[in-house]
Amino acid sequence: MQQRIIELETKYSFQEELLQELNNQLIRQQKLLDAVLDEVQRLKEQLAELHAGNGQDENQHRASDKPPHY
Repeated sequence: MQQRIIELETKYSFQEELLQELNNQLIRQQKLLDAVLDEVQRLKEQLAELHAGNGQDENQHRASDKPPHY
């Protein structure tokens, strides 16, 4: 009986250590995911600014140019 209790305590100890390692890994992954999401959001904003800037420049360019047949 005593040997069985020791085995169970040993298994519990290893499981507790593994659970802590998994928790730490999950925390690292969540931080990485948050950083990636922030970067994606930043890139989306930059892309939107570029599209908005190109659209204005293109419209201004078209309005000031005369058609080639004039």
